[in-house]
Amino acid sequence: MTRTTPARPVSVETVFPELAAHRGRTTRLHPRPGRPGLRDSHIGGPMLWPDDEPWPVCHEPHRRETEGYAPDEIRSARAAGARPRSRPWHGAGSPGEDGPVPFVGLAQFFRRDIPGLAPGPDGADLVQLFRCPSPHGPHAERRYHLRWRQAAETERAERFLAAPPEVPLLGREHELPEPCVLHPAEVDTYPWAEDDTLPAPLIARIDAWDDARAAEHGPDAPSYQHDLSIPPGWRVGGFPSWASTGPMAVDCAACATPMRLLLTAEGHETDGGSHSWVPLEDRDPSVRGRASVRGGPSVARPTRLHFGRDRDLHVFTCPTDPGHPPRWVLA
Repeated sequence: MTRTTPARPVSVETVFPELAAHRGRTTRLHPRPGRPGLRDSHIGGPMLWPDDEPWPVCHEPHRRETEGYAPDEIRSARAAGARPRSRPWHGAGSPGEDGPVPFVGLAQFFRRDIPGLAPGPDGADLVQLFRCPSPHGPHAERRYHLRWRQAAETERAERFLAAPPEVPLLGREHELPEPCVLHPAEVDTYPWAEDDTLPAPLIARIDAWDDARAAEHGPDAPSYQHDLSIPPGWRVGGFPSWASTGPMAVDCAACATPMRLLLTAEGHETDGGSHSWVPLEDRDPSVRGRASVRGGPSVARPTRLHFGRDRDLHVFTCPTDPGHPPRWVLA
């Protein structure tokens, strides 16, 4: 089903004409629980992975856990609309103490499905995103892995991996993504308005406009950051949001070039401040405002994933050489 972003409650370029020079495009992915296939762009579905190629694993030490959730029991509980039961870790304890930990496949995107996806090394047009299921160190840091492929070449493999390796227990239920099909749709987007992301006089005018709207119409009045600049949820390209950290300089570690945003992963597709972005197909047309949103968790948190403390995971790549190491920023 098509997903249509509603018209913005205010024409931002009418209020701030100079924003036209900063306009960008982002592809909203609109994941919804489903049954994606090997050759589909998806979140949480089966990876297009040749059977003779080693699955990525994390070799670093991992933080010790005392209990966790079996992946198959998580799947069964979700199908039944219930919560999975936690189990104690037996034997040596945490995954990783007895050997490498297999990464969890989070998503794969083909440029044939998402034209806005930036090309990878040597024009690669398929990207696959992975996360280690276990935290690292005292600050529970995460490790991610990005694999680029030539889609046509990969699809010629004789056999594909039927079931990737999994750890017996996951520390949190939200480590396991729910298989989701995508409904890509491009929308206009504008930079986060803070620090030097836009000219200082323009940011001052945006802030003053937001304050005046809130004073006149109350806290639910549309605002630039929530309603007019950057949509929530999984998206490809566009501008990063900086709600938790404030804007950061993200430069390539190999060549110091400012990096570009490849994709953003987010645990929630909507929240109290961003409900205006919910697609028309997920609304009750007879009701206005936040109450019109329907679909429950399948719309609000379809992938079941979390990133940090409900932050955005921004994946950056080098525009000069996409083969340079990517950077992962929680914001």
